[in-house]
Amino acid sequence: MNLDQLRVFLSVARHLHFSRAADELYITQPAVSASVAKLESQYGVKLFHRIGRRVELTDAGRWLAQEGEHLLSRADLLERGLLDFNALRRGVLNLGASLTVGNYWLPLRLKAFCERHGAIELHCNLGNAGQVLEDTARGRFDLGFLTGPRPVELEHGLDAEPVGLERLVLVVGRDHPWFERESVAATDLPGSHWILRERGSGAQQLFEDLLAAAGLDVSQLAVDLVLTSSEMVKEVVQGGGAAAAALPLSMVRQELELGVLRAVAIEGCPALNQPVWMVRHSQRHRSKLMIAFEEVIRSLADGLPDPAVAADPRRHRPSSRP
Repeated sequence: MNLDQLRVFLSVARHLHFSRAADELYITQPAVSASVAKLESQYGVKLFHRIGRRVELTDAGRWLAQEGEHLLSRADLLERGLLDFNALRRGVLNLGASLTVGNYWLPLRLKAFCERHGAIELHCNLGNAGQVLEDTARGRFDLGFLTGPRPVELEHGLDAEPVGLERLVLVVGRDHPWFERESVAATDLPGSHWILRERGSGAQQLFEDLLAAAGLDVSQLAVDLVLTSSEMVKEVVQGGGAAAAALPLSMVRQELELGVLRAVAIEGCPALNQPVWMVRHSQRHRSKLMIAFEEVIRSLADGLPDPAVAADPRRHRPSSRP
């Protein structure tokens, strides 16, 4: 039985008349008769008593009329539900974000999307850049957001688009010898203790790229701690001691204004600018919901990196942002 057959039967059952049912459905009366006859033949039951020019429902017909109305009503609800997905009145979007992006860059974008499409559920999980890439490749996330050089894992079917720019700054606390200095030489870096993010972090990768451009390696630094959260790194640095760290400007802006942290430039080195990437699986279906969310992200994009700079982590240019 298909829904068209059921609709034809229910129309005849309501009117108890084949011609009136045909008029309601905008089909011919022979087509109505053929549909009902096929239904009766298919299940070996009579649905109507044909008495002269009148028809009456049999017991089987009365049962099917009652149950069929419920089924057709449910089918209409399903159809409207599917149309709601198309009209962005229903749906769930699963997002993944690296820790700093998720805590500082993405919330404004989530708020903007919810203001436009309040019926959509947004689920966002945080992890390091490697985890975000892996889970986006596996389909756990519809979209992933992270910072750093262009992801090398894109051979796993992922596409990456730069949608923002984050600036990484070298910061020290009040007890650090560099706190009163505006800049240090690259050769001074091994003389400080360091608090670093773990391998796989976009911020850590960018910092290591800067070291490489200055002819240094992370193994030459005196690393006190390696932490899995930039928030933890910030708290340790501002809590006292003589350790330095490289952290996103958006995370430490308030501490810099309050004077509990100090941003120190590296002489002869450009600003540490890292693109914010929006990553998706190239072979998975892009729903209207995904497209709408991407449009919001692009509408709020600012300070986008030059494509050549974004593609090559060693070609960072100074940012025009404060």
